[in-house]
Amino acid sequence: MVDYKININGLDVDAHYSEENINEIFLPLLERLTKLQKDKNRRILVMLAAPPGAGKSTLVSFLEKLAKETEGITELQAVGMDGFHRRQEYLTSHTTVRDGQEMLMVKIKGAPITFDLPLLKERIEKVAAGHNCGWPIYDRTLHNPVDNVITVSAPIVLLEGNYLLLDETGWDELASFADYTIRITAEEEHLKKRLIERKAASGNSIEDATAFVDFSDMANVHTCLTKSKKADLTLEVLEDDTLRIEA
Repeated sequence: MVDYKININGLDVDAHYSEENINEIFLPLLERLTKLQKDKNRRILVMLAAPPGAGKSTLVSFLEKLAKETEGITELQAVGMDGFHRRQEYLTSHTTVRDGQEMLMVKIKGAPITFDLPLLKERIEKVAAGHNCGWPIYDRTLHNPVDNVITVSAPIVLLEGNYLLLDETGWDELASFADYTIRITAEEEHLKKRLIERKAASGNSIEDATAFVDFSDMANVHTCLTKSKKADLTLEVLEDDTLRIEA
């Protein structure tokens, strides 16, 4: 087992990856992407879509690190779509309807409608076209995105997010820019447990964390699991948090 400690959007994460997953899934994936980039002789864009709680941000960070440490692997840069959250001022002044009830968007922050899809698509187009460009991150202390924190410049760009493969109007255009797609799935109850633990770790009581996850996160989990397109590679998070390739 390999321990991996990283700070993701202001939260300290202590992850563990099995030697089997590294040798049988991660390294072969990096070799495949390296070959694809060399064959196409240009930047390639890889999209990894996964529901909340599946560990996608930590995984792509680990893959970036593994690529740097492995001889013969082309440089890979991991970025996320969290920086495309709409600003808090927007979310607290605009409403949407869920289950027949009108509410402020901030109440369901993290749902597809709370992201700036046009801006995300614009940046994805630039990255896919091979341009070096600024990329935003989401700052959990500010509760807002901060633009141009990252400069996208690598020959392999690995973009992670909840809705990159979402099969809904507008979102369904994003996958056309990808050279390779990855999807992560898991049982909803397992993701719920992980999300509650994560929310509680950021200072919330178990009761408050559970209420938030039930109301907000689980709707997004269900959307990701039931409305995403098929991918070139699908991985499943198991109960022991290891991954396996879905046939």
